[in-house]
Amino acid sequence: LDRSVVAGVSRVAYVSSTAVYGVPKVHPLYEYYPRVGVGDYGESKILAETVCDEYRRNGHPVGVIRPKTFIGPYRLGVFQILFDWIEGGHRIPLVGSGRNRYQLLDVEDLCDAFYRMITTGDHDAACDVYNAGAFEYGRVIDDVGALCDHAGTGSRPLPLPAAPVIGALTLLDAMGLSPLYKWVYGTAHTDSFVSTDKIRERLGWMPRYSNAAALIRSYDWYMENRGSIATGTGVTHRVAWDQGILKIIKKFM
Repeated sequence: LDRSVVAGVSRVAYVSSTAVYGVPKVHPLYEYYPRVGVGDYGESKILAETVCDEYRRNGHPVGVIRPKTFIGPYRLGVFQILFDWIEGGHRIPLVGSGRNRYQLLDVEDLCDAFYRMITTGDHDAACDVYNAGAFEYGRVIDDVGALCDHAGTGSRPLPLPAAPVIGALTLLDAMGLSPLYKWVYGTAHTDSFVSTDKIRERLGWMPRYSNAAALIRSYDWYMENRGSIATGTGVTHRVAWDQGILKIIKKFM
């Protein structure tokens, strides 16, 4: 941000996260809700937003978008595990009943949101804070089910009791045997969706893709490009994850 001031940059758009809301019990989430960091990631996003707030108060044009979990080309990580299991026709374990609503976002819609932020003729609107997420989203079991139907491999969602699954994944995580971290398995059974009223009203943004459509588009890209996806594994969302003990569990699903 210091360098952007020196360079005379006309607008700055920061990619934050809905992780700044923590794990609230009331939904949808609005931009004015308190920020509650959960884990290093959520806390780091809050700290970064605080810096953006300071620069904005000093007159620097800084806008912030808090996207829901976004998916699309090269978005691998936990989604690569999901797609790999579906490709193999395995049942897909769900943490809990799958009747919770977990909003996603297609990366193309995210790019459009940022484009609108940096090109709007309304200076005040460009220097505000917005949520971004799919406008159409259903229950997890329905969205994953739609993806399984599209894939046609025989894969199906498999709801499992949340408490024992979370307990087992917590233990495997602590032992370094599973790539799934607390934010993934600890929130997968809860509602998680935000209001997009503000960004739609102020920036005229309207996402094109539903949860199911975004999952299907991402899966199709994965299937078309899986041969060229870098071999080896890592811990970011740009690479395939080492599935660890999940590779063994997959054989029984």
